[in-house]
Amino acid sequence: MKSVHIDTAKTWRGGQNQVLLTVTGLSELGHPATLVAHEAGELRRRASEGLRFVGINPRSEFDIHAGWQLAKILGDAQPDVVHAHDPMAVALTAMALQMKSVGSALRARPLVVASRRVDFHLKRHAFSKWKYGHIDVFIAASRVIAGILQDDGIPAENIEVVHDGVNVAFIDKQPLVDAHATFWLPAGAPLVGNVAALAPHKGQKHLIAAAARVVREVPDARFVIVGDGELRDTLEKQVRDLALERHVFLTGFRNDALGLMKSFDIFVLSSVTEGLGSAMLEAMACRRATVGTLAGGIPEAVVDGKTGLLVPPHEEASLAKAIVTLLKDPAKRAAMGEAGRARVEKEFSVDRLVANTLDVYDKRLASGPGR
Repeated sequence: MKSVHIDTAKTWRGGQNQVLLTVTGLSELGHPATLVAHEAGELRRRASEGLRFVGINPRSEFDIHAGWQLAKILGDAQPDVVHAHDPMAVALTAMALQMKSVGSALRARPLVVASRRVDFHLKRHAFSKWKYGHIDVFIAASRVIAGILQDDGIPAENIEVVHDGVNVAFIDKQPLVDAHATFWLPAGAPLVGNVAALAPHKGQKHLIAAAARVVREVPDARFVIVGDGELRDTLEKQVRDLALERHVFLTGFRNDALGLMKSFDIFVLSSVTEGLGSAMLEAMACRRATVGTLAGGIPEAVVDGKTGLLVPPHEEASLAKAIVTLLKDPAKRAAMGEAGRARVEKEFSVDRLVANTLDVYDKRLASGPGR
């Protein structure tokens, strides 16, 4: 089975990692997969040698030149499946498939798949029907996202749930990065870590507010927030306003985030909305006890009281209490870390991600026209 996968992001977030895991996994199983991604993006930089890669440089969903580029790629590849992994990719796919050049070049219309990894509603525009009308099946990263798609008018029979996956073997190979030494933190200080884009829905402002409460009970605690984004300046000001400069550190984007995770005592995902939380899964694979919110698909990943603790989003006092509970109980942290690792291996492996994605392709292709 031949597939073409499109992702237009220049940055590296959980979604781009899932694209790379999917394309690599399909290729390793003998299913030719072509990755179409931003030619100047982080996804291209991380794509392994030997992977079929074609670079594009789309400026918007209405970029005619990028649409022509994609049309030519599809005509050359003759794929059985076209898989759009982000909203711009969905629009470009719609454009490419409607161009006469690709229509005449394709021997058969491919199955068109769109991934949905965020628990936001589909944007309502005048062109929404044109943009989404060509999609045969949506792959939702969580049951919550599937429900949101149904609320937005997508028929349930056109939605499949495939949870994100984690490459445990790859994570195990990453060397531990000593966060204490890297950021000049006091030896033995307990570490609370967060890895996420600095965006409103990731809720780092609530984590920083909770940190002010935590250090009253655990004065040595340090918070390491890994990632970059639009809220960098705002969050740095919040840290200063709360006089937390000695306790909260915003590191910016780092390529060694997985190694840093291994030195955290607790991993926290403070999101107010969240598709599933692939960083949470990676932390669980690193045997870290976790604290998350009851937002989006996080409860599908974390078993409250077993692999971590869950609290309502926005509730900073509850978040602080959960963090303090785990910081003061090393035995519970260790037990949750082991339980989290076992859960990832069983439910969220990269092999399961690829197999389930392939099952969606097979089932939909077998159903024929109209799918």
